[in-house]
Parts: sequence; structure tokens; C-alpha cells
Amino acid sequence: MTDAPRFVLASGSPRRSLLLSAAGYTFTVSPPEIDEAPLSGEEPADMVLRLASAKAAAVVEKGTVVLAADTVVVRDGAILGKPIDAPDAVAILESLSGRAHSVLTGWTVRHGEQERFGVTESRVVFADRSHAELVDYVARTEPFDKAGAYALQGDDGWLVTEVRGSRANVMGLPLAEIAEALAAFGIERSTPQS
Repeated sequence: MTDAPRFVLASGSPRRSLLLSAAGYTFTVSPPEIDEAPLSGEEPADMVLRLASAKAAAVVEKGTVVLAADTVVVRDGAILGKPIDAPDAVAILESLSGRAHSVLTGWTVRHGEQERFGVTESRVVFADRSHAELVDYVARTEPFDKAGAYALQGDDGWLVTEVRGSRANVMGLPLAEIAEALAAFGIERSTPQS
């Protein structure tokens, strides 16, 4: 019987690491260094898939299964990235307040030259919040490393009132799809999922 290949997460995201650990996977982390700038005219779904594939390719090595992902928040067809400062975070949150938006995660699982990939979409509905409430939210949270300037984890419904689709996807990894792709390359959970 051959040993399972080594599993590498090509991401520096603490949320992705936490999701995989909580799901029972054992892995190492190797954050890739790639240019994440969108291409001119590129659609959001195409961009996240391209970036996930590039991240996986940047860290793949013989005998490994690499998982990479890229997540964006999309409102009215426009990509909302990570805020650059507090006023930018407030502006992003105001644009989402009282409305629905999409969270797209492009993901790639690569083993040698073989690859499984996809784009998963979840719809998120925000509560209608005032400017002052959002300023306070930004001051007490850390939105600067999060697409859309918010995190689903820890939110008790104050900001996010509904998620249609995968909650894990909103946090950065659609676990059901990822688990299936990993299993195809011999990567199974090492601890039972609770």
C-alpha cells in the first residue's frame, strides 16, 4: 500500500487553515507569491479560478496534493476587494448594507499535472446598518484582510442576516466540493468531522 501524498494548502489565510483543521485535515501551509491583479475585462468567476490555479502551480512539487483558492465579494458585477484603510472599509460595507451580494471562491486541487477545480457561489444578505454603526464595526473588528471588509465567523446576525449556499465558502473554502476533490487524490480527513 502506498502512502497518501503530502497535502499542502497554498494560502496564508488563517481562516482557510482553520476551516481545513476543523474539518479534520492534516496539511502544511505554503503561501504562494503571485500577482493577484485582475486582467482587463476579466469576469469575477474567471479571475478567482485563474488565481487559484496560479497559486496551486506556484507551490506544487512532486508527491504533493496542493489546494489553492481565491475568494472575492461581488456586488452588481463589481469585485469588492480587501479594504486599504478604515474609510475604505466603511465605504465597502455601506455599499453592501441592506442588500444581497455574491461571494465567489475559485478553487483548485492539483496533484502533479492533474487538477480538479471549480467556482462556488454563495449569496449573502446584509442587514441595513447606519454609517455610525459601520464605523463602529470597522473600529472593533479587523476587516483589512477580508474581501468585502467583513467576516462571517463571529457574526451573530448583526451584519449578515442570511446566507444562501455554503457558509464555509463565504469564509474562504467550499468544504463539500473541496473534500470531494481531495478524496479523488487520496487525501482524507485524519480525524472524524464533528
